[in-house]
Amino acid sequence: MLNHSALDLVFQALSDPSRRAMVERLGRGPASVSDLAQPLDMSLPAVMQHLQVLETSGLVRSEKAGRVRMCRIEPKALAAAEGWFTRRRATWERRFDRLEAFLAEEEAQDATQAKSSKPRRRS
Repeated sequence: MLNHSALDLVFQALSDPSRRAMVERLGRGPASVSDLAQPLDMSLPAVMQHLQVLETSGLVRSEKAGRVRMCRIEPKALAAAEGWFTRRRATWERRFDRLEAFLAEEEAQDATQAKSSKPRRRS
C-alpha cells in the first residue's frame, strides 16, 4: 500500500489533462515517447517533463532501447489510487444509506401524523 505522500504524487500527476491522456494511452499498451507526444500540442521536451512527473509518481516506467524510449503503465500506483477511492466510496455509501433510512422514517412519521390529525367526517 502506498503512503499518503506517494498517493499525493499520483493525484498530482493525474491533475494535468496531458498526463491523464498519456496514462489513458498507456492503458492500451506500451508506447514510445514520440507516440505519446503525437496527439499532444506541445514540444518533445515538454512531453518529457510530463513523463518525468508520471515516473516520479510511480504511474509510468520507461526504458531506453537504442534510440527509442518506451513507456508503460505501472499498475501498482493506479491500484493504490483505486483502493483509496474504493475505501472512500464505501464510507460515502454507508452514510447515504443511513440518510436514506432516516428520511424514510421521517416520511413515515409525517404520514402517520397527517392521518391522525385529519378531522373525521360524520355520516
